[in-house]
Amino acid sequence: MLTSYFTVKGYGENEISIQRSRFITYVDRVTTEEEAQAFIEKIKKQHWNANHNCSAYMIGENNHIQKANDDGEPSGTAGVPILEVLKQRDLKDTVVVVTRYFGGIKLGAGGLIRAYSSAASEGINAAGTVERRLAQVYRSTMDYHFLGKVENELRASPYLIKQIDYLDQVQVETFVDSGQEGAFEEFMTNLTNGQVQLEKTEFTYLEEEIK
Repeated sequence: MLTSYFTVKGYGENEISIQRSRFITYVDRVTTEEEAQAFIEKIKKQHWNANHNCSAYMIGENNHIQKANDDGEPSGTAGVPILEVLKQRDLKDTVVVVTRYFGGIKLGAGGLIRAYSSAASEGINAAGTVERRLAQVYRSTMDYHFLGKVENELRASPYLIKQIDYLDQVQVETFVDSGQEGAFEEFMTNLTNGQVQLEKTEFTYLEEEIK
């Protein structure tokens, strides 16, 4: 599992006009090639009367699935520029479709490349991007008289509280970024004078929006 990677926040769309042609961009997060293809087909059905529905997607930890489709535009002027935007931004698990309604003015190869690159970039901006960071979830079990101090210190620390369970002893679940486990264990041990039971429960990803 990657310790961190970038992807889109979720679904987004945007429209720009270039030399009277409409470029409508649709973006979404996907985890499989099947999901990417289904998204592309949905947009194609939605815009069955468009001149072109060009697309690209990049999927997998090592970007091992990469596809680009010009959908009738001159070879290399649409799908590849969209894919290049995904590569430049290092956005994994992302699919982009740019629908074009021709406005009567030909753009030429260079103009098309710039248009589809701009449309893809603006669409991604509309969807928003996030960094996903791998985190270890810890369950810390302790006596109640430690809770106030521990909760206050945690809220002022880099460690994010997931939940607090009020049982015979209080249990605090905390997200700890991958690689910070040793520092967290020392942090909790010092706060409780060693009177805490620390248990690793699961790995998950935290998302932070990129401004």
